[in-house]
Order: sequence, then structure tokens, then C-alpha cells
Amino acid sequence: MTLTLVPPPVTSRAVAGPLDVLGVPGQINLDYAATAPCARAAADAVAELLPWYASVHRGAGALSRRCTLAYERARQTVGDFFGARADDHVVFTRNTTDALNLLARALPAGATVVTFGGEHHANLLPWPRGSVRLPVPDGPAEAVRALDAALGELRRGGTPGRELPVLVAVTGASNVTGERWPVAELARVARRHRARIAVDAAQLAPHAPVDLRALDVDYLTVSGHKLYAPFGAGVLVGRADWLDAAPPYLAGGGATSHVGAATHDVRWATGPARHEAGTPNLFGAVSLAAVCTALAGADRAALHDAEQALLARLRDGIAALPHVVELRTFGPDAPRVGIASFVVAGRDSADVAAHLAAHHDIGVRDGLFCAHPLARRLLAEAAGRSGRRDLPPTALRASIGLGSTEEHVDRLLAALATLG
Repeated sequence: MTLTLVPPPVTSRAVAGPLDVLGVPGQINLDYAATAPCARAAADAVAELLPWYASVHRGAGALSRRCTLAYERARQTVGDFFGARADDHVVFTRNTTDALNLLARALPAGATVVTFGGEHHANLLPWPRGSVRLPVPDGPAEAVRALDAALGELRRGGTPGRELPVLVAVTGASNVTGERWPVAELARVARRHRARIAVDAAQLAPHAPVDLRALDVDYLTVSGHKLYAPFGAGVLVGRADWLDAAPPYLAGGGATSHVGAATHDVRWATGPARHEAGTPNLFGAVSLAAVCTALAGADRAALHDAEQALLARLRDGIAALPHVVELRTFGPDAPRVGIASFVVAGRDSADVAAHLAAHHDIGVRDGLFCAHPLARRLLAEAAGRSGRRDLPPTALRASIGLGSTEEHVDRLLAALATLG
């Protein structure tokens, strides 16, 4: 089918920057790490396309042609933004968890997956039995040494070119502490031992450029709802061979090239369509692409510097409160994105979160953050480091990003001070 672009209707809207975020006046959102607010670019992209909403890859009418073109252009934009190689696939999913489960289903037979205990559940639970989970390291250098040793042991005595596949699966930035992991160094170790590497970039991508080619990683997963595009899309970008060899993640319309009369007379499509059965999430893809375009045109260094200044203000303020203890995996000066987790001594974390919402209009996260092994370890470490025996069994997390201000941080710190 030949695709032609149909001009959209002319619409008027208030002038606003594409990276402005939507919100409710008076409410302070410090829960970006769970779900970031919607960027103006995402909202505008959906509003512009909404009158044209129709089927994707399934119609000959003008509306369907426009939607199909918008969907495939979104795929190209997202792939370009993350540095996809010419032969990589860009598969739209629901979120990072969905993308990592897809990759787990696509692993070749006999593959071993190596992870660290500091991962989000999305990067712990999908992998097959027999996977290797390394202990949480004390710092980036320790992570590199541990992976080198583990891969060396897995490859010991093997014949290069004839070994079973190995995949290293690691986060780009912790969703608990915000600490950045040494992805490029881990990728070099993986290469040396003839292993592939997948990066969970759900927390890193909203805060820093992420490029598959520059990092030399094989797979990358991202959630749109953490990247200011909360319309239910994620993405898996990476090597085509495993994805094209695996049975479809979902079986259904769009994933086939031929279905015969017999029960199992089916040939599956190759390419992203193989794992995108059913009507695709057009608005999720388009909104994610719109944010990628807006970020690509922004001064990422200036955004980073502004966020780091806010993060330092938050962490310094926490450190100044004697009854509040920050959680950390690495040293206090380790590079990190805009996330800080902490506990208030003598106070239940769920009660604190409820108090902040009810009395101060501040939204934070409480719990173990879908990273139970790591969070429990860090809570125990925080108790030992602080010498306090009255720390609660769960934590609080404040996370910032586009739209966060000094006032937001200061309001949180002032509210926490009253709990002492």
C-alpha cells in the first residue's frame, strides 16, 4: 500500500513549550519515577491526530493511511532517538515490563541470563530458571569486576563460537536510589566474553541521552509513561535475529504472513509486526515519538544541570534533617538521576506519604518500589549506617524531572522537618 500524508485540520492552541508538563495547580508531584506527567508535546500530538483516529495497517481510507503513516513514522523517530542500528527492530510494547518479558520469550534455547540483585522486578522476574543473579555491588567498579568474574566462569572451558548464548540484563539507573550504573563498562565486559547485554532504561532515559550504538548494547527497553508520554506505550529496541527466530509474543492478527485452513498452518511475519499482534497503540507510539522529538531539539546539558541542582538541594536538605535517612547503594557522591529514597525514623512510611498528600498537597511514593530485594537490603544498611533502631520496614521516594522547582523541593523538606 502506498502511504501519503494527509494534512491535518488547522487547530488553534495556546502557545506553550513542547517540554512543559501538564499538572493540577496547587498539587506538588514528586513521583516522576513512577509515572511522569504528560509533556505538552505528547498531549498536542494526540490532540492533533485524534480526529483522524482509525485503523493502522488495516484500511485503505484516508484516515487509516494517515494513522498508519503516523505509527510507522513514530517507530522511526523513536529508533533514531535511541540510536537504533539499521538492522535493529523497534517493537512497540505496553511498557518496560512488557518489553523485558518479550525479550525473555525471545531468548534462544539454553540461554543464560545474568542480572544483579539491585534490579527492578521487571528485570528480575521474567528470566528463565537457571539465570544468574549477582549480589548488589558496593559501587560501579565492583559491578564491573563481578560481571567479569561471572562471565569468565560461565565461559570457562567453552569453545568460542560454539557456546550457549548469554545475556546480561542491567538497569541504566536505579528506580530506588537514582544511582547510575556503568552501562558502557559493563557492555565492554559482555563483549569480551561474547555475551549480549540488555539495558532497562526506564529510569535513565527521562534524564539523560541513551544511545545503543554509543553504549554498544544489544537491547534497550523504555516506558513512555516515565518519559512524559503517558499513553500506554513502551519499546524494545535491539538485535533482530533473536526476535525473528522466536515465536510471537502474542499470536493474532498482524503477526502473520499466512494462515491456512489447517490448525497449525501459519507463517509468522518477520520484523516488529511479529510481536505486535492486534490493533496497535497508535496514540502511545505517536506521543512517545513527539516527546523524543522535543527532547532531541532541547539543550539536554542544560536540562541535566538544572535537575542536578534540584537533586543536590533535595539530598542536602534530607541530610540536614536528623530524623531522615537517605537510602543508597553506592557512595554518596555516585552519579545519579533525579531520585532520592529515604525513611523518617519512628514513622511508618505509608502514614508519612498520606500525611504529605493530605496536609501539604505533596505526592511521593512509599513502599519497596517493585525492587523488594534491593529496598530491603538498603533499609538494613541505612539502619546500620545511622545507628537507629526505629527505621520503618518500607521507604519513601521523591523523584523530580521536567516541571520540578525549588519551591517543590523546599515544600517537601519543610513538611518533613515538622515530622521530627
